[in-house]
Amino acid sequence: MKPLRIALTKGRLENDTVALFEKIGFDCSAVRKKGRKLILPVGGNRFEVVLAKAADVITYVEHGVCDLGVVGKDTILEQGSGFYEVLDLGFGRCKFALAGPKNRDFFSGYSSKTIATKYPNVARNYFESKGMDVRIIKIEGSVELAPLLGLSDAIVDIVETGSTLKENGLEVIESISDISARLIVNAASLKIRKTEIESLAEEMDRAKEGTA
Repeated sequence: MKPLRIALTKGRLENDTVALFEKIGFDCSAVRKKGRKLILPVGGNRFEVVLAKAADVITYVEHGVCDLGVVGKDTILEQGSGFYEVLDLGFGRCKFALAGPKNRDFFSGYSSKTIATKYPNVARNYFESKGMDVRIIKIEGSVELAPLLGLSDAIVDIVETGSTLKENGLEVIESISDISARLIVNAASLKIRKTEIESLAEEMDRAKEGTA
């Protein structure tokens, strides 16, 4: 049978996942010396790692070309649903937050608010849960610019330390949800290769708890 294929979000989540695999005892030398290769063997060909952007990790798992994936909860909340989320890996921690200019009461007044964000679905769901009608503008770059330029009243974005907000005269108004890296699994793969996938997930769970 072909190796299980697991898509990793390139960058920090990739590095944290590889460190977790090494903690389990898998040989990750091919990934450590990857060069420009994007599909690499891990653990003596027990499985293959596919390196991809976060949004593509979800696409590959949803379409079944990868059996599993490691991706941030932020990407899952914004665009994912056609898979199983099986494990919170505990790294890559941050949060979604509503943020705006300091010393301004965002929720006061009756006029419709404008929100700038890279995550329109997350923002829309958040404000719908509050029963608020807002105008959402999608921004690709530094979303903090939008309220500074008068384009929006506030932003919905990922916050780690809050230092970028502070340096730009912004502050967290309200936390929306916690974010961390998650292990996701293709629904068909989980049926066909249940034992292998559950075994790998259990090994990863033990390793993140420090009991591998």
